[in-house]
Amino acid sequence: MMNLMHWRLLVAVADHGSITAAAQCVGMTQSAASQAMAGMEATLGAQLFTREPRKTLPTALGLSVIEQARVMMGALQAIRSTVDEARPMLRGTLRIASFPIVLQTFLSPLLQRFKQLYPGIEVTTLEVTDDEVNTLLDAGLIDLGVVLNPKPERKATVLGRDHWTAVVPAQHALAQRPAGAVVTLEELLEQPFVLATGGCTVNAGSLSAEAGLALRDARVEVREWSSAFSLVREGIGVTLVPEMTLPAQRQGLRVMPLKAPVQREFCLVGPPNREPGAAAQALLNMLVN
Repeated sequence: MMNLMHWRLLVAVADHGSITAAAQCVGMTQSAASQAMAGMEATLGAQLFTREPRKTLPTALGLSVIEQARVMMGALQAIRSTVDEARPMLRGTLRIASFPIVLQTFLSPLLQRFKQLYPGIEVTTLEVTDDEVNTLLDAGLIDLGVVLNPKPERKATVLGRDHWTAVVPAQHALAQRPAGAVVTLEELLEQPFVLATGGCTVNAGSLSAEAGLALRDARVEVREWSSAFSLVREGIGVTLVPEMTLPAQRQGLRVMPLKAPVQREFCLVGPPNREPGAAAQALLNMLVN
């Protein structure tokens, strides 16, 4: 059976014109090299070299085989160069900050796949508010952060999108509308309200302010989406949440889309005025490829 050493020896013999010199080049003894060459010719069933007292010369067939061996060795060197260029990245570190729901829903499976592709990159994730993400980015303390609805001038890679949706008690007057009915943001905000933030500054309160509307009767404010759904089931009020937070079990709830859809886009961005490092770029490339 032939291995890489055989092919290296074959090329070395052609380059040096001597099995003895070729053996020294590849780190073999002269006798081992002679046996290897004889074994290669036996395996191929053809003579590759003619042995003369002071010279070992390739046959016509040997010249063709040597040419292919050089192509193979060149391809191997290209592979090694690719690995060498990537080696600093493969051994890098990557710090990412995100607010909880995106970290759990989108980033976790993404980072699991990233770890398989780049096992040498140590990834650290920070679970913070969206406001804290921007603070960390501005201070250059993280490599990437998940930002909600980033400004157009920021270089951003989209992770995902969803829409804000209304959730009301099953017995609420709004819930009595026919299937497929919508609700306006204005009429939703006029109801007794459960303000859920999910640890983000972008929530029903900020959305109402952006729309020039008032959140008139906020009965309670909670961080966890699950708490908001429990309070809505109890009839404390209605709420407005991102659709990706909706529970699988919706007994006691009626989910209704907004008449004028409001989209939420979450993206990975790097610190301002700094190009992504090798590890960060590897993750961004994985997202777009």
